[in-house]
Amino acid sequence: MASLKISVGDTLPKGTFATIPFTEELADHSACGIPTNLSTDSWKGKKVVLFSVPGAFTPTCHINHLPPYLAKYNEFKAKGVDVIAVIAANDPFVLSGWGRVEGLTDKIITLSDPDAAWSGSMGLSVDLSGRGFGIRTARYAMIIDDLVIKYVEVEPGLGVTVSGADAVLAKL
Repeated sequence: MASLKISVGDTLPKGTFATIPFTEELADHSACGIPTNLSTDSWKGKKVVLFSVPGAFTPTCHINHLPPYLAKYNEFKAKGVDVIAVIAANDPFVLSGWGRVEGLTDKIITLSDPDAAWSGSMGLSVDLSGRGFGIRTARYAMIIDDLVIKYVEVEPGLGVTVSGADAVLAKL
């Protein structure tokens, strides 16, 4: 992983991500949805929790990282969080499918960061080419308030600690 290029107090770099918003027609898995773009500009005036996983459907991401965010959704909302989003280098169709399998509905937004370009611009990418995965988003979390970074932590190793739901809730 490259060295971190952002810190608490910085303005969040602008980014635009492909996402497939949840609709009821996606619930039975017979439709794929149509990707739309979501810009970080839409987070102006909002409190956002953004967490990143190296890949949808991978063991740690699928079992240990994403589910606690969904389970604690109401706790995040009670602390004033307007948006919870998960970002990964996967395409928007994979992320939408993962979100539906996990039962995210409209609670957590899935954002595609192809080749981890946006994350990489902040030093938040990891080269997993040795495992055949290419460049991925690192495992990290941010709290963003009105586009200002209030918390940013990157996992120091394998597993979920500083980027997990409990760690982020403790910082809100």
